[in-house]
Amino acid sequence: MNLIFIMLDSLRQDHVSVYNQGQPVFDGVPACKTPNIDAFASECIIFENAYPSGLPTMPVRYELMTGHFSLPSRGWMPLTPYDVTLAEVLRREGYVCGLISDTYHLRAPNMNYHRGFNSYEWIRGQEYDPWFSSPPRRSVDDYVNENYTPEWRARVAQFLANTDDFKEESDWFIAKVVDRAVDWLKRNRVHKRIFLWIDSFEPHEPWDPPKRFDTYTDPNYKGPRLILPMGGWAKEWATDEQIRFIRGLYAGEVSFVDHCLKALFEALKDFGYFDDSLIILTADHGHPLADHGKFLKGTDRMHSELLKVPFLVRMPGGEGGGRRVKALIQFPDVMPTILELLGFGNNNIAMHGKSFASLLRGETDNHRDAVICGYHEGVERCIRDETWSFVQRPEGQPDELYNLVEDPKEQRNLIDEYPEEAKRLYAQFGNIFRRAPVRHIKGVQGKYEMSSASIF
Repeated sequence: MNLIFIMLDSLRQDHVSVYNQGQPVFDGVPACKTPNIDAFASECIIFENAYPSGLPTMPVRYELMTGHFSLPSRGWMPLTPYDVTLAEVLRREGYVCGLISDTYHLRAPNMNYHRGFNSYEWIRGQEYDPWFSSPPRRSVDDYVNENYTPEWRARVAQFLANTDDFKEESDWFIAKVVDRAVDWLKRNRVHKRIFLWIDSFEPHEPWDPPKRFDTYTDPNYKGPRLILPMGGWAKEWATDEQIRFIRGLYAGEVSFVDHCLKALFEALKDFGYFDDSLIILTADHGHPLADHGKFLKGTDRMHSELLKVPFLVRMPGGEGGGRRVKALIQFPDVMPTILELLGFGNNNIAMHGKSFASLLRGETDNHRDAVICGYHEGVERCIRDETWSFVQRPEGQPDELYNLVEDPKEQRNLIDEYPEEAKRLYAQFGNIFRRAPVRHIKGVQGKYEMSSASIF
């Protein structure tokens, strides 16, 4: 069995039609259309509750590539000489392993995330990859407003310099990643067993989709093209109109990613990989679009817009296609699952994650009782099950509890009404998963009290 892993960056689950039935996410922004991912999903087992543990980009990839939790012990850092990756394991078993990526963090000095692959290709220029040192030919003022700081202006300038020569849709990063991936799949079909990790940085910001995909913004908008939102409270630096515009740019970027993936899905079918390959499509995390007041990722943004991602598994021949799975899984579980399905599950004893192959085979409906998410550097933690989400905040800030079934946008904090649910979730994970070893927090109105040592 071959393995093809399609990794996207910052793709919110609610912007994939198969998950939200094509409903608009925000007022004033049309529903994002993803027909090609939807068609692929019809032949996949669709996971509704797949979560990263440690955030963001590189801790997530560590979890997926090693089967270990990053959250307790490591943040954004290189692979160490003692880490054993999926590529290294499969290469020992005779797989020819390839990596194609425009995620420039993977190849940053000493990161080592290409280790173990027989071949790897880098597409340069994403985000503020230091690719071109010449200034951009376009005016930065057209892409920022009067509130942008020099730091953020410089970031925009770097991206503009990197993309000044883009003319055709084929020049965009995701198009190049797919083109190289298709070529690799064709050339390497002669091998008995292959593993290809396709790692696209899209739809990560900056969001500057080609013109024909920029259909989610108001055509009457006359302000600057804010392709890279700043952090902090959005209404402190952007107008409501600008916030809607930025959200529309994100939807356009997602739609363009979906368009480009069509060629990959067609190639997988044409080359016969649909018949003999395990194919997984997911994203490292979502992206806050000022749902709770702020754009961009951050240690305090512990809500579904950041945490919920698409997770689609296509078994060889499309077995089980269209079945939906509500069971909770975390990214450290992915590598043990892959290894079990490929026949190398005797490696799994060395990993934190636990295989959910039985879910894929339809032998069970359960996997984890709860999941935990957060940044290694942050105090905040989110612990949730299929119904409830508990957010632990720093001392002096109220904790949060949401009913994900009745309030999927997490607008009503119910921690005072249901303190027992918060206590139950809090107790699922010990202090090794928390940065602050001992602390005492009061709830919204002082009715709910807890400490990391004991819960009252």
